[in-house]
Amino acid sequence: MDRDDFREALLAVMEQKHHWAWAAFTSGRVARDRLHLHFEQEYATYVRDFPVLLGRAYIQCPVAAARRELAANLYEEETGGLAAGRPHPELFLEYPRGLGMDLARFEAIALLPAAQAWRGLLDAHTQAHGWAVAAAVTTIFLEGTPYERGELDPGALRRPEPPLTEHPLVRHYQLPVEALALTKAHRQVEGSHRASAWRILLDHVAAGERAAVVAAMQAQLAAWRAYRDDVAAACGVAPE
Repeated sequence: MDRDDFREALLAVMEQKHHWAWAAFTSGRVARDRLHLHFEQEYATYVRDFPVLLGRAYIQCPVAAARRELAANLYEEETGGLAAGRPHPELFLEYPRGLGMDLARFEAIALLPAAQAWRGLLDAHTQAHGWAVAAAVTTIFLEGTPYERGELDPGALRRPEPPLTEHPLVRHYQLPVEALALTKAHRQVEGSHRASAWRILLDHVAAGERAAVVAAMQAQLAAWRAYRDDVAAACGVAPE
């Protein structure tokens, strides 16, 4: 697989990273008393431990230039020292705190079956399949969006960034704007993180490793969709 084919295969995965139920979450159709389930599952599957997952890619990586990119990302996620001022997992908890949820629930979360399966796959891909797979599933799949092509091509559609006052949690659930600390932090650093992620994969993954990376990304997509199906069902959202 050459570099261009690798790029297109990764983009093809990311352009499918959308879920039928997401419109319910962004339009206020999820009952407020079930919204905590969404936050709990997101937190326990990957948000809380994202620095650990990313760190696994870093410690396995034999390429100094790629390690430096991973280290900068890891430092911000773990400490917030470059932009956010606090670790990103802590900032995530400002969403449920701002919505008046009981944060004690986030100390012992029971994962839904598909969430457990997805987390198991994340652990496998970040521990047992080499640095390139670990870097791809963390910096591209977990951190990325369906708008990744816009991060690479100036003419492609970019991620929408409406004013914070138009954020779905503010509009539909009266979340205070100041509770969007993680959203603000992402807007400050994600441009550089996206560019870094793509440099790591496209410039440093050997040709012989590329097919395995694409296969892992495709497996992540399937597991993530099943996970979001479970979350939707738990939140009372059914396909129309």
